[in-house]
Amino acid sequence: MAVKAPFPWFGGKRRVAPAVWARFGNVRNYVEPFFGSGAVLLARPEPFTGTEAINDACGFVANFWRAIQADPDAVARWVDWPVNEADLEARHYWLVTEGRARLDAVLGDPTGFDAQVAGWWCWGLCAWIGGGWCAGSGPWRWADGAWEKGGGGGVSRRLPHLGGAGRGVHRPNVDLHEWFAALAKRLRRVRVAHGDWSRVTGGSVTWIQGITAVFLDPPYSGAERTANVYATDSGTVAAKARAWAIEAGARPDMRVALCGYAGEHDMPGWSEFAWKAHGGYSALGSGRGKDNAARERIWFSPACLSEAEAGLI
Repeated sequence: MAVKAPFPWFGGKRRVAPAVWARFGNVRNYVEPFFGSGAVLLARPEPFTGTEAINDACGFVANFWRAIQADPDAVARWVDWPVNEADLEARHYWLVTEGRARLDAVLGDPTGFDAQVAGWWCWGLCAWIGGGWCAGSGPWRWADGAWEKGGGGGVSRRLPHLGGAGRGVHRPNVDLHEWFAALAKRLRRVRVAHGDWSRVTGGSVTWIQGITAVFLDPPYSGAERTANVYATDSGTVAAKARAWAIEAGARPDMRVALCGYAGEHDMPGWSEFAWKAHGGYSALGSGRGKDNAARERIWFSPACLSEAEAGLI
């Protein structure tokens, strides 16, 4: 049974995941170097056998999935709290100060995780509007019992999401413990890495394991990208991912997919798949969210199944 991530994620690929798996097919090994909400892995058709590896450069993301694997009930307990603007501000600042310090302590421990950091990060992400959650680049700091504004290194202060019944863990009638237990079960055999994306793209993690599918969804590049969305962001990593994809995608045992906007990547010999996203954070005021939604593209390497073969699946 497919299970969804418990938080919204800018640029998530849940809507297009079935088309991705149709082109990948039932591969022996799967690698996702820019994991985020893990929409593609979580939508993988079952049954399947083989190995799976995921990675994310953001410590909050890596810690969340690590904590879900280790103690889903503890994460659910920290997540279970109503939306409250004062709590959102206070927890946000705690996460970028005390929370980050805790992550530095546990991410170097092979058995370490922090359920409180994971729970509050997920709770806040579901209540937060727009980008920059836990980026630590906002102007507000809590000092001497009051909020002070000036410079960076703090947090932004925003009205929480009130435009509906709730998102993610704040949706009504959701059994968080059951949901998180299902996620833990799905991730039981998934290897989780935390660091630079290239660390999980070498031969020992990919083609040596057998026919391998690699899903590359880096932060997009170019002037049209929505910047400062993620806590760990980059406007240059997409070009590096493209260079790796072209070399790796030439192998017959590597099925590679690269995401981006129309015209962002020149992928000779690859097939280009157009799809329409939900619309992104158009409410941020950039005016590009809805326009960019129709510019979504996924490039598939030559070894991926053709559209005709995917249709048969």
